[in-house]
Amino acid sequence: MRAYSALLAVAGAVMLQGCIASTVLDVATLPVKVAGRAVDLATTSQSEADQKRGREIRQREERLAQFERQYQREMRDCQDGDRRACERASSTYAEMQRLIPSIPVEPEQPR
Repeated sequence: MRAYSALLAVAGAVMLQGCIASTVLDVATLPVKVAGRAVDLATTSQSEADQKRGREIRQREERLAQFERQYQREMRDCQDGDRRACERASSTYAEMQRLIPSIPVEPEQPR
């Protein structure tokens, strides 16, 4: 019985050495992994920045298109004699003029 217990203790110690070594290695490399992840979260890759900029530009272009449609409706109503529509059209036009400089102009493609 003693031999069996001693054998079990030796086998357990041998098996645990691998676990302990693995745990020690994980604990030792943890600060490096955490620092690396923090840097990844804190920095933005160029492709991510490009995607974000493209999304923002598309949103501004969509907003400008909405203003243009709204302005056209208001101008039709203004021409029909609605004074309030004229005031709204003027306000919408001012918003369009404020938004236009923030939208980059695409260079024309040669034909």
